[in-house]
Amino acid sequence: MTKRGLLRGGGGAGAGQGGFGQSTSGQSTSGQAARMPFVLLVVALLGGGLISLLLLNSALNQGSFQLSKLKKETTVLRDEQQELQRDVDGYSAPDALQRRAHELGLVPGGSPVFIGPDGKVAGTPTAADTPPPPSPPPAAPPVSQSPAAPPAASISPTPSPAGSPSSGR
Repeated sequence: MTKRGLLRGGGGAGAGQGGFGQSTSGQSTSGQAARMPFVLLVVALLGGGLISLLLLNSALNQGSFQLSKLKKETTVLRDEQQELQRDVDGYSAPDALQRRAHELGLVPGGSPVFIGPDGKVAGTPTAADTPPPPSPPPAAPPVSQSPAAPPAASISPTPSPAGSPSSGR
């Protein structure tokens, strides 16, 4: 028996039976080599899946933040729209319109007169009443200043220094 026969796993008589090519140790290395691409493929697929999940999660989070920002902006704009609508309602109220018209010197009209398509006038045209003179705005009462008292406009609170006892610190 030779060294080569012992390595192949066979004795003197069995050495001729393993003549089909590789021994059992040769088959295990070729089997491992055949499994290697499959393992790499599975690892690559798992890694790609994890990366795509990470990217999808990031995109969803970004969309969520943008949605939150747009909801806040919508709330602010809705509040502003309601405030403007209140202003419009206040200006278009009948008493506000009458007050503004009176300030502009407008007077109520008389009975209406209509002109038909044939040119006939239906109704009696009359001139509007002359508006009363606008009342002057109420004047502020005169303020008499005595020479001992300084004028109110010149009095202004001055901030005290930080180290003074009057600062309350």
